[in-house]
Amino acid sequence: MQLHRFHGGLKLAEETDASTRDPVLVMGVPSRLIVPLGQHIGEAAEPCVAVGDRVTKGQRIGQSKGYIAAHVHAPTSGEVVEIADHAVPHPSGLSAPCITIQSDGRDDWGETRMEPWLDWDTRDPRKLRQRIRDAGIVGLGGAAFPTAVKLNPRAGQRIHTLIVNGAECEPYISADDSLLRSAPEAVFEGIRIVAHLLGVERVLFAVEDNMPEAMRALTETLPGELRERVQLVSVPSIYPTGGERQLIKVLTGQEVPSGGLPADIGMICNNPGTFKAVCDAVIQGRPLLSRIVTVTGPGVQHPRNVEALLGTPFADVIAAAGGYAEGVDRLVMGGPMMGFAVHDDAIPVIKGTNCLLATRPQDTPAPGPLMPCIRCGECAAVCPAQLLPQQLYWQARAKDFDATQDYGLFDCIECGCCAHVCPSNIPLVQYYRYAKNEIWAREKERQKSDIARERYEFRQERIEREEREKAERMAKKKAALKKKDSSADGDSNENSDKQAAIQAALERARARKAAKAGDAVEGAATEQADKAAATPETHTEPAQSGERDSTDTGDR
Repeated sequence: MQLHRFHGGLKLAEETDASTRDPVLVMGVPSRLIVPLGQHIGEAAEPCVAVGDRVTKGQRIGQSKGYIAAHVHAPTSGEVVEIADHAVPHPSGLSAPCITIQSDGRDDWGETRMEPWLDWDTRDPRKLRQRIRDAGIVGLGGAAFPTAVKLNPRAGQRIHTLIVNGAECEPYISADDSLLRSAPEAVFEGIRIVAHLLGVERVLFAVEDNMPEAMRALTETLPGELRERVQLVSVPSIYPTGGERQLIKVLTGQEVPSGGLPADIGMICNNPGTFKAVCDAVIQGRPLLSRIVTVTGPGVQHPRNVEALLGTPFADVIAAAGGYAEGVDRLVMGGPMMGFAVHDDAIPVIKGTNCLLATRPQDTPAPGPLMPCIRCGECAAVCPAQLLPQQLYWQARAKDFDATQDYGLFDCIECGCCAHVCPSNIPLVQYYRYAKNEIWAREKERQKSDIARERYEFRQERIEREEREKAERMAKKKAALKKKDSSADGDSNENSDKQAAIQAALERARARKAAKAGDAVEGAATEQADKAAATPETHTEPAQSGERDSTDTGDR
């Protein structure tokens, strides 16, 4: 197929022959494993075991809570003896929460192992994606981005091309080369699973032209059912061809938009080790517990690739490669371009550990004195992201972080090409990392401020709402009381009217009764007078003193 060329880049010495002479050495189980809870991009996992618990191999010991996160599993069986901060592989050299497991030597899986899915091609893609998430798989090329998230494009995004990134362009690193030589079948099986999950139309498998043994192994083991969809492509070993955006440019001629992702142009790119991990999780029910690490450099007695359990101290991994050579003064995790020095070989292997590089003073001479920028433009000529490193340097130095973003700071992949060719020995990448960290820190502070403001506004709104509801309740209560009082007054008036009516009726009844009584007395008097008139008068004796005639009307 026709290949394309990305801007800039460097042709560097390979230095991989020493580490690829021997097959991959599978290390034994160390007596003690230190397993960091944050081995990936995103939110660190939270411990789901306690000190004193016995764990089995593959048991989940770190539970991820967020979306961009990954679970952590016990690399072997044993007892949890400590959950505390330990030094971890990081440029800052800071400590982070880790779970320490004392191995019992049995390497027992117990009953926690996931069920193997030999019928994975009949499974729903969502269940396959969940299995990958349950296995704690992240990108094994060094970025360590959670794979389940990467294989879950946004709604409406159609993925038509899957890219296998077998380009190890950085000197000394040969982990993928050794994997493709020793386990190509597992890599192809993982490709089949992911292609089924995404429903892709084609697979582009890129291998650098300095990896002939790996290309031969892939050609001989390519399954028949994949021959129509998978295209093996030999790409030039120009640093940094292994960069995701640069490899897509080389294979397809397309460019990932600034600030965008390969999924935005219908592509997803993964490392061969990631595909093998997917195969192990789905076919064998095995979570991500180990990885291949290149142990190399002039400071190692017997450079080679070893498969080490996650949590294995660097010192044990170096010992598996024959130990240190005399005069070693520096141990680097990663390659000479993008790796970083560690200050203690008790630091454990994590999911992103692809290389341990030991060097002596004569192998890495100190850079010359720092001098002012002479504006030669060499940095811009080799920048694979087509940025202006000189401008980024000036703006970062002036702490004008808005301007650094205007110049595309976050498109920088920190490959180190600019610093490598700078005649003034300016540590350009360090300035870019400083600017990025400052921007991230300020963004976090802004988010905290926004959250605090939102909480304050919500509280004020709640208080106002409660006061408003209280006022409404009081108004309703007053209205109800007023209505009740009005009803009571109406009832009282009605009762008064009734009482007045009754009293009036009683008065009328009394008046009628009194009138009737008066009529009766008057009638009786009239009748008596009539009788007296009809009776003849007779002489009678005068009444005694003090007595009156009973007929005296005054006595009636």
